[in-house]
Amino acid sequence: MPLTTRTRVLAIAAAGAVLAAIAVGYTVRAAGRADPGPPAASRVAPANTPGLYLRTATGTVAAQQVSPAGRRDTALSCHRFYASGGTAVCLTTKPGLPPRTRALVLDGELRTRQTVDFGGTPNRARVSPSGRMVSWTVFVSGDSYATSAFSTRTGILDTRTGYLIKNMEPIQLYLDGRRVRAPDVNYWGVTFTRDDNRFYATASTGGRTYLIEGDLRAWTARNLRTNVECPSLSPDGSRIAFKKRVRDGADNPWQLHVLDLATMRETPLADTRSVDDQAAWLDDRTVAYAVPDADGSPDIWSVPADGSGTPRLVSRGASSPSMVPATE
Repeated sequence: MPLTTRTRVLAIAAAGAVLAAIAVGYTVRAAGRADPGPPAASRVAPANTPGLYLRTATGTVAAQQVSPAGRRDTALSCHRFYASGGTAVCLTTKPGLPPRTRALVLDGELRTRQTVDFGGTPNRARVSPSGRMVSWTVFVSGDSYATSAFSTRTGILDTRTGYLIKNMEPIQLYLDGRRVRAPDVNYWGVTFTRDDNRFYATASTGGRTYLIEGDLRAWTARNLRTNVECPSLSPDGSRIAFKKRVRDGADNPWQLHVLDLATMRETPLADTRSVDDQAAWLDDRTVAYAVPDADGSPDIWSVPADGSGTPRLVSRGASSPSMVPATE
């Protein structure tokens, strides 16, 4: 597995720059708020307690238990948060220029096990179902190919071995069986399978986005479908929720869809608002995601994964949903 990254020097197609610029907008607005500061010890249920975990509008992580109803804040503050399998990851920002991010890997009691510092602005975070693998995506500036001045960088950490991939761009990418060596390749939105080796993610190159399936041990990835961003694997491993570009431009460009991996049939979900988020599965039938309200503050909504029903408000003034089921 490669241990270094390559320098990228060519120009990306204009369409790819538009995608990055639109995606950056929401993240930069969120990061522009006051930094919530370093996390402290939790005051409520640990990350292995069943329930919905989320980030409030003030930046704190909260637990919204299924029963009894209600939300309880922790003392943990993050720009992005995700919990699974008794492990959680909290992305915070560090002061100064250029922007810097710190990833805190937390145990089931939300105590810090490891910290990783790297450049960029927090965007996505995921933990594998077992809690072993952790991933994050940040926006970075300064890549010479990115005409919008922003691109993405995705890291992966094996919490069992300590092996850290700060930038997964050197992975061997194959599009329709042909090796791609273009310097404009970006990855974001990793979601892991239960074997802690295979994963799905978005890759972009030449102004197009692809759903890729990756193999960490083989250090390879192959495309499965075009026009897929921010995939999220269902608990049973059979489907992927993702945001699909349904129109050009910055006005409501994305709609959530679910892809059946066995048939490759995709289903549009009932919420027709633009969703710029990596959805989270509440169970095998329901996905949750954040949508900004009229004031720009995100709320968490849910919708059935089969395309039926109507959107339901789950938690106001919140983002970064992750459901810890009773079986973990």
